[in-house]
Amino acid sequence: MGERSDRAPLLDWEEVPSAEKPTGVDSRDRLASPSDSRGPPAVSAPGLGWSGAPGGPDGCGAPPATSITQAGEDGIRRPDALEHPSDSGPGDVPLEDRMVTWEEKDQIVSVFVVTFNTRTGNMLEWCLPKDMDLEGVEFKAIASGSHRVTTDFIYFRKGSYFGLACFANMAVESTAERGARMKSVGILSPSYTLLYRYMSFLEHQVRLQLQSPGHYSPLEAFYEDKRALLLPSGDDVVSLCPISAWGVAINHSMHPEMKITHPAGCMSQFIRFFGEQIMVLWKLALLRRRILIFSPPPVGVVCYRVYCCCCLANISIPGVGVAVPEFRPFFYVNVADISALENELSYVACTTEKIFEEKRDLYDVYVDNQNVKTYREGLKPLLRISTADREKYRKLTEQRKMLLYSQEENGDCVSSEEDLFILFFLEQNNRIFQTLNEVAASPDPTLTTESVRAMGLDPHGDRLFLLHLLEIYGFDALLVSDQLCCS
Repeated sequence: MGERSDRAPLLDWEEVPSAEKPTGVDSRDRLASPSDSRGPPAVSAPGLGWSGAPGGPDGCGAPPATSITQAGEDGIRRPDALEHPSDSGPGDVPLEDRMVTWEEKDQIVSVFVVTFNTRTGNMLEWCLPKDMDLEGVEFKAIASGSHRVTTDFIYFRKGSYFGLACFANMAVESTAERGARMKSVGILSPSYTLLYRYMSFLEHQVRLQLQSPGHYSPLEAFYEDKRALLLPSGDDVVSLCPISAWGVAINHSMHPEMKITHPAGCMSQFIRFFGEQIMVLWKLALLRRRILIFSPPPVGVVCYRVYCCCCLANISIPGVGVAVPEFRPFFYVNVADISALENELSYVACTTEKIFEEKRDLYDVYVDNQNVKTYREGLKPLLRISTADREKYRKLTEQRKMLLYSQEENGDCVSSEEDLFILFFLEQNNRIFQTLNEVAASPDPTLTTESVRAMGLDPHGDRLFLLHLLEIYGFDALLVSDQLCCS
């Protein structure tokens, strides 16, 4: 470990972290649907297992928002629960102030350097700790096809951890390296919501590794300063947010946090890229389908599409979704992840490897550019855009225009496109499940044309989507009126 003076430069680029809820328990239970049953539904951990904090593409703050889940539902014991017996009290420091002063530290479980060798291909060059299982990380940190781009960043999953790697490709006058030197510097953490904080550091370090290969002292100092404290089994991180701050973190923002580095912001780009098709992706995300996005490099912008897809499925009504698998981001995947994906019931991921399209048992929906397709006959009708979908997209577009106008004319820095996007779909999802709960509790639990319209759905065009929704979320007592027929 280097001296304190050696580590000081690392702290110049660091941002003050925000509180985060620990990642939820993974679900590996089977998901059933009316058209494609892969086994009986089973209970998974409640909520999405994500948390976030404000921050839009321009650094604007976000207002407090509704929480998705209850504090403590994951069953993890908070180490300092007794230190904060209540969230607030007379004479106490305001809870939000306490949350600001609390810093999330020591969450990096590994740092590594991957290089491309002209004889052996991608290889792990260096890592800390030395005994960390990083098998296959060399193919995640340098995506297939990366030789075509100069720089890139890649989000990925490695076992129970999330990773971020920054890649760079530099021309060199070396016959042995065939004129190009390619490396990637990456880190692993228990949660992807804090990885963005270290992106600028990783970008700087990969440039240093290209210019001065083998110079690892800054990475060693970084790891010593940021490494996680693991339990003896190595399975869990014990440096958790204080319970009081953790509760506020959930209420402070309902969506995952990811630093938006694209100049236009990933949400606005996502909407422009898919257009009305985002309404199709919204339904598939709410139905917890397995979504695989194909795109050639660069990978970073496609990882943001994975993130945006996950944001479509947020629900904040207590108890809803406890019996369905989590809709989890895998980010970048390659052929080495095939065995892991075989056991997943609900996910969204991206890849640069075209061979995945042939692995039809691994996914329910394949997204190639703006083309959303499925080989499952029971899901094909869901790819049609209904009248209600077009109306929702029109409202979303109008709200975006109003927000952009407000930002331009009034200098509004309170709201961001990201918050608008998240809240739009959160409110839509809540509207659906609130109506379903009310109908289920009524003396005549029958969904009529009026109740379906109250959910913001098309009684005819969305009938199949509604049937999937009822079965997957366990609304067995609800009946669908005969008036709802397919158009």
